[in-house]
Amino acid sequence: MTDALAARVREAVGRVQDPEIRRPIAELDMVDGVVVEGRTARIAVSLTVVGCPAADRIEREVRAAALAVPGVDEVALRLGVMDPGRRAALTERLRGARRNPFGEGTLTRVIAVTSGKGGVGKSTVTANLAVALAARGLSVGVLDADVHGFSIPGLLGIPEGTAPTDLDGLILPPVAHGVKAISIGMFLKPSQRDEAVAWRGPMLHRTLNQFLTDVHFGDLDVLLVDAPPGTGDVAISLGQLLPDAEVLVVTTPQPAAADVAVRSGLVARKLGQRIAGVIETMSPAPLADGSLLDLFGSGGGAAVAARLTTPEEPVPLLASVPLSAVLRRGGDAGLPVVLAEPGDPAAAALLALAERIAAVPRGLAGRRLPVAPRAS
Repeated sequence: MTDALAARVREAVGRVQDPEIRRPIAELDMVDGVVVEGRTARIAVSLTVVGCPAADRIEREVRAAALAVPGVDEVALRLGVMDPGRRAALTERLRGARRNPFGEGTLTRVIAVTSGKGGVGKSTVTANLAVALAARGLSVGVLDADVHGFSIPGLLGIPEGTAPTDLDGLILPPVAHGVKAISIGMFLKPSQRDEAVAWRGPMLHRTLNQFLTDVHFGDLDVLLVDAPPGTGDVAISLGQLLPDAEVLVVTTPQPAAADVAVRSGLVARKLGQRIAGVIETMSPAPLADGSLLDLFGSGGGAAVAARLTTPEEPVPLLASVPLSAVLRRGGDAGLPVVLAEPGDPAAAALLALAERIAAVPRGLAGRRLPVAPRAS
């Protein structure tokens, strides 16, 4: 009877997910033992690292899972830490055979959000799109490739000073609003955060490659890449490292911005990436009297889409996101507008964009699947 109850407790506790790795703790070999004495469950769990930032949450959820089992009234929980050998085995299992899981043939939908120039709202679009896709039940990651102008941590509300967990060289990214995110800003010391990251091409390429190979995003439905503005070293590196990526081109309605945005789309196409569509930000906003505030003009997004369209590859205007003080405030507060005020016109446009993106299945035609015929 006691053994059967202990087995039920072990099963319930084992289903608790590690919030960083996003897998059940039983699968991660974190449950050391479960013994039931009377109506008390004595449980031993090993965390992956000393000072694990998810320790409190794991402890809370393990206790709740055990107490939910009929016959258990009390829980005595002991939290330990994996020994180096056990942690190394887990790291190797998580890392897998492939070094870059988002390279050629990836089953994850990789979407690079690009722009010709800075200040057009590209990172704001990336953060809100990621959160909106996660809210639809998709597993979503964001890679902040804008090393010189990183802003994803702040837009997602990841507290300053939050560092990824280092699991023997395997980096576990922080999670905000259901989105796993990685950015160079998470690795800077407090004394460096107000300084410029002055790196040249080889260092940038090495950093992006490390983000793709050493960060454990797990099984993602979508990886969004917040690319830096322009058509320089990072754009070329992304084309090499993420050959199957789709590209969203972000522009404002202003003709000067639209002209530069076309160039970023053409470079992506030269690198073999497919242009999924154009997003216009800072579009005319409706005012209370029924008039429109067209601070940056109108029509730039449609013009970019038309100029990038070819007979073989039509490029649609996927969304026009109007000027919005609410959108700006949400970014400053680290609470994306799609969550904070979904009824705002800008939020509605971004939610509709997420719906359009989610409705397009990942194209697997011509791609190698990770299966092989069984030997007879």
